[in-house]
Amino acid sequence: MPETKYKRVLLKISGEALSGKLRYGIDTPTLTRIARQIKNVIEMGVRVAIVVGGGNIWRGAEAEADGMERVTADYAGMLATVINALALQDILEREKVITRTQSALEINKVAEPYIRRRAIQHLEKGRVVIFAGGTGNPYMTADTAAALRAIEIGAEVLLMTKNNVDGIYTADPRKDPSAKKFDKITHLEALNRRLEVMDATALSLCLDNKLPIIVFNLEANRSMEKAVLGEPIGTLVSSEN
Repeated sequence: MPETKYKRVLLKISGEALSGKLRYGIDTPTLTRIARQIKNVIEMGVRVAIVVGGGNIWRGAEAEADGMERVTADYAGMLATVINALALQDILEREKVITRTQSALEINKVAEPYIRRRAIQHLEKGRVVIFAGGTGNPYMTADTAAALRAIEIGAEVLLMTKNNVDGIYTADPRKDPSAKKFDKITHLEALNRRLEVMDATALSLCLDNKLPIIVFNLEANRSMEKAVLGEPIGTLVSSEN
């Protein structure tokens, strides 16, 4: 096995990435491909934690725009992430990967409560840990939860996967064909340019704690494997150019 650059990572999977080509919901073939990439990385000796979004099931911003109270909309979104976490856990276990789901919301029938020391113990035993329920607080996105959990568990890098986007661009490449891709960029430059890496709170957390971020397309062949090996892929966001 080749030597990996990173030994402990946190993978943030957007909810939209789980829907594949579907308009909403969970696409099982897509989920299976993601699970197999994770399994390959686990077999390389890398400890993997995961934060999942819920946008394939629930869009809180849209519900709020339709008149729902923001707090209620956000809690509904947290529940959507629990559904995605359970689906991913099931697929990983079918692939013979031991997995634990921890939720920031207390749902003891289906998930462990989030306890940092227990999560680290699971990782040290080679288990995948999926963090659901965001931070457990409204007004906080799944991106913020990913940055926070990555820092808490001592992850060396935050792997960010977006739906069919292979990095950070000057504009949305799906809307602007002239958009240029960044190979590397600093946290501060991404913040100042208001690039759509993640929300500003999450990016500021990564900046303050010097946590590098790799934005890449998880659907690409061997993409997660290349990321943990330190091969050039996607866009690297770090404290230095």
